[in-house]
Amino acid sequence: MASSGSKSVAFFLLFLNLGLYFIITIIAAWAINHGIMKARESASVLSPPAHLFPIYFPMGSMATGFFVVFALIAGVVGMGTSVTGLKNILQWTAPNLHSAAASSMGTWALTLLAMGLACKEINLGLRDANLRTLEVITIIASTTQLICTGAIHVGVEEVISGQRNLERTRV
Repeated sequence: MASSGSKSVAFFLLFLNLGLYFIITIIAAWAINHGIMKARESASVLSPPAHLFPIYFPMGSMATGFFVVFALIAGVVGMGTSVTGLKNILQWTAPNLHSAAASSMGTWALTLLAMGLACKEINLGLRDANLRTLEVITIIASTTQLICTGAIHVGVEEVISGQRNLERTRV
């Protein structure tokens, strides 16, 4: 079967992404909880624009709040996409692969947004070890999600061309 290579690559990458997005979700949720718990005492000495953002992060830079929130969103959406993608890859039909490809593209876009904010935070500096870990895993997840999206799209093309060849032989 010609599609077994892309199927196994996509399956492996979806399983890897499930683990990466789980770690991203755990660390981002911890950072938000830490920011909420420390916000009252830390933000009381700041100037008024900092009071407008509801979660002030005592660790990191001013980009930390946005990065952590978008990393949490990307992590939760990525876990959902990975679970449904695993189910769709196991079925390996054209409609299921189209669904997996579409959700994979959306997750990759959210992960790229979080990765861009991670790069901004790296550029600004002054970050905690947990935030560095979250940044690195977010950058790795954006790369593996891109490769996974490509593998799923290759699978879609293989299934569609296989169906066309089957229709031609029937006629």
